[in-house]
Amino acid sequence: MADYVYRSVMHDLKHKILSNSFNGMRLPDERTLAQTYQVSRSSMKRALALLADQGIVFKKRGSGTFINPLYLKNQALFRYEGSNLGLTDSFKVPGKKQQIKLLDFHVIKAPKEIAQDLFLNENDFVYEFKRLRLLDEQPFLIERGYLPIKIMPELKPETLQQSLFNYLEDEQNKTVTKSFLNITVEPSNKEDQEKMKLKSTEPVGVMEGIFFLDDGTPFEVSNMRVHYHYMRFNTFVNLNR
Repeated sequence: MADYVYRSVMHDLKHKILSNSFNGMRLPDERTLAQTYQVSRSSMKRALALLADQGIVFKKRGSGTFINPLYLKNQALFRYEGSNLGLTDSFKVPGKKQQIKLLDFHVIKAPKEIAQDLFLNENDFVYEFKRLRLLDEQPFLIERGYLPIKIMPELKPETLQQSLFNYLEDEQNKTVTKSFLNITVEPSNKEDQEKMKLKSTEPVGVMEGIFFLDDGTPFEVSNMRVHYHYMRFNTFVNLNR
């Protein structure tokens, strides 16, 4: 519950930052924020630390916490935070409604490479699914994923038409907290062109990743093919030694 509290505060602060709710690019002090959100100082400190780690805010010793102007200027469409955020929460564009269409869903024996990535035995089974994601009816991402049945033995098709990670947290009290992502660009294929309305000369971004639960268990292997218009990706590098 404590983890949920500070993440919830962090998400709300980020929403307020994106909505230009703070004057002078400066956040209220930690004590004031803790009182506003009615949380402990430690929870507020963790929320602010996450925002700082992501390069959204920075602390100036003796002066307070300030919003990073470059973050507001160069907002990425894809904002994965390394917390319990899947694509539904990571891809957010103001004023646009996101939809998920389930294209395929079945149970298969885990292919060798998938079994290796998910640390499964050779006879274990996985769910294989394909989803199309849209923003205001514009298809922008094709996602193919694999989930171990033993982690979600009663997964239903309708669950895959919403945020899988949020369902996992809300219904099963499990949290996806880490991922390894490989991000590349390649020519679009026929399915990309058909589903995302691309020309044969237009590329796609490709994100392949493994997502992990908070106890270190691999939860999902995913391949995501993204419309190139939505492949602005920002990151924050900490040079502390």
